[in-house]
Amino acid sequence: MAKSNKNTWIHWSEDEVKLLKKLYHKGRARQIADQTGRAVTAVRRKAWKMGLETGTRRLWSADEIKLLKKLYQNQAVQSIADILGRSLETVYAKASILGLRKDNFHHWSIQEETLLRELYPTNTATDTAKRIGRSVQAVWGKAFRLGLSSGRGWSKKELNLLRELYPSKTAWEIANKIGRTVVAVRHRAYHLGLEKIKYRQRKRL
Repeated sequence: MAKSNKNTWIHWSEDEVKLLKKLYHKGRARQIADQTGRAVTAVRRKAWKMGLETGTRRLWSADEIKLLKKLYQNQAVQSIADILGRSLETVYAKASILGLRKDNFHHWSIQEETLLRELYPTNTATDTAKRIGRSVQAVWGKAFRLGLSSGRGWSKKELNLLRELYPSKTAWEIANKIGRTVVAVRHRAYHLGLEKIKYRQRKRL
């Protein structure tokens, strides 16, 4: 049993995990919290990490909404999702309903920079932006200022998408679609020998 309902980081015992598995799917997070001495958000976070779901649609509590409003501007969305024990998609959807927006010119927190350094080298800019809660352009700009580079190789899916889009789409549109920089798109297209439709037509004349 947890020593304090304020300390949500205390290791979960085997009995607590069994209780969580037994009751959580019935939508009884509050009962689990009362019996373990943990906060409801801690219960939901643990259930989320274990992949447990309730059998009914989980409504947002007043406390959760208050916390979301408080954290959304300065915290990475992935961090908020972890704290609330909700998925990224759920947090984004609720923030949108509440009219919450991140200011992309707002000062980056230490937590956001740390997450950027961790994610950017091995993930697409789109995925990184989603995890942090910033726009793709904001992620590119910050990564450039920090001197970060992506060593991630191009997947087969990305290459096929590049081949499909390059003849008729701008490098900027493709970059946003794939989650790569414009420079990376142009560089890869050059090495693949891809050409724009108009250029190919001119060569035939």
